[in-house]
Amino acid sequence: MPTIIPVKFTYAARDLWFDQAETGAQEGDHVICATERGHEIGLATADAREVSADELSGLIGHAQLREVLRIADDADLDRAEELAERGERALPVFRRLVSESGLDMKPVGVEYLFDAEKAVCYFAAEERVDFRQLVRDLSRELHVRIDMRQIGVREEAAIVGGYGHCGQELCCRRFATGFDPVSIRMAKEQDLPLNSTKISGACGRLMCCLRYEFEAYRDFKSRAPKRNAVIDTPLGKGKIVEYDTPKEQICLRLENGKQIRVALADMTASEAAHKKSEELGCPCRPDTVTREVLDRLESPDVQMALAELDRKNGVLPAEMPDASDIFVEPKRRRRRSSGGEKGERAAGGSTASADASSRRRRKRRPGDGGGAAAGAPQQAEGQPQAHRRRHHQAGEGSGEGGAAQQQGARRTRRPGDRGGQGAQGEKGVQPRGMQPSRRRRSGTQQQGQGGAQAPAPQSRAGGDGQQPGGEGAPKRRRRHRGGRGRGGQGGSGSGSGAPAGGSE
Repeated sequence: MPTIIPVKFTYAARDLWFDQAETGAQEGDHVICATERGHEIGLATADAREVSADELSGLIGHAQLREVLRIADDADLDRAEELAERGERALPVFRRLVSESGLDMKPVGVEYLFDAEKAVCYFAAEERVDFRQLVRDLSRELHVRIDMRQIGVREEAAIVGGYGHCGQELCCRRFATGFDPVSIRMAKEQDLPLNSTKISGACGRLMCCLRYEFEAYRDFKSRAPKRNAVIDTPLGKGKIVEYDTPKEQICLRLENGKQIRVALADMTASEAAHKKSEELGCPCRPDTVTREVLDRLESPDVQMALAELDRKNGVLPAEMPDASDIFVEPKRRRRRSSGGEKGERAAGGSTASADASSRRRRKRRPGDGGGAAAGAPQQAEGQPQAHRRRHHQAGEGSGEGGAAQQQGARRTRRPGDRGGQGAQGEKGVQPRGMQPSRRRRSGTQQQGQGGAQAPAPQSRAGGDGQQPGGEGAPKRRRRHRGGRGRGGQGGSGSGSGAPAGGSE
């Protein structure tokens, strides 16, 4: 039985097998081998092993098994380094002559064999190229025999090298020993986007790594339920929306929209699934997730949902629902109904209870005397309280009893009421809530009770009772509002529409 050893060459796409020939070469040794092109130097990638004749024919086919001449020493390594430098200097000459000849080809590299009797020029081209004149020009420039070798784009990427989308060095450059066929069906089986820029490598062809996990994806999908299938769970029906093949998990979307991940090994098949598989003659696929599987999940949402399910079934005592529970709807707030109050009024309740309920309903505003008008007339017993506007109440309370009621009003400072003087009855100014609207000021200032002119309010500085238009009266700032007329005559912007006290 022959003893063979694999050897890797720089410009070879895969490892070549050679006979060890009692040289003692092992993995990691640089060896000098005899090939069909001459003597070449390569690297042993594995230890030598004995093979049978049938296995040898499967490895090398009908090719002849050649021998390893010797293990490279220091002198051989120095010569190999010198030949590599000569090949780098010859590559620009190769590119220049290709450009001058106008041939449709791409120079890749120049390799000098170990005996330096021949130089092999590698190029990539889509079609066959007539390079006979180019060979003469190269031989004249390099002063050596020229051998032209056409390679594919995959071999070009393996020779030149580079980095892929994953950030790692190209597989064909790092460890690949051959180019296996890759199809678009492999990308579809792995649920990859059919975008040429995402599934193509540096060579422009489909990435070689698409073949690595193809068998694993196909095996997983043959055992797992199909996509969009309905799965029975304790929390209701679930729909398969995603596969996680590396972890062998299935993503389910429940009826409430939440998603959970369950291992394929934890799922079980129901009797209906077994019966269907027997009828159709296909493998049985699981279609049920048990309660024990959900209990092992570390999902707070799932655990809360299971606890709520137990409370509904009476397994656990009823508790206050959590705000974050996904299966509990928040309770709506009920509006307060005033039916009881209306019933009391309809039954002829006491005046005190009717007034108290009306005060609770009425929104309290500052300056309105605790929610009731200062000069409003007393309502008859048993009659509902009338809702009247403020300026109407102010007009009725402008008589003799109006001043006494205004003195007891709460003083409230508001912008524009002259520091709260409008709430003081003794100064002749009505509270802001009692003042008539600005539109009626011009009419109310000209007439008081019995056609007399209404006295103007006193200034903050003194209480001498001077008219606003007289001498020594301080000027008042007028508040201009868009779309409204200005104050009354004489420039008096008084806010009172009736005298504070009744004058005889």
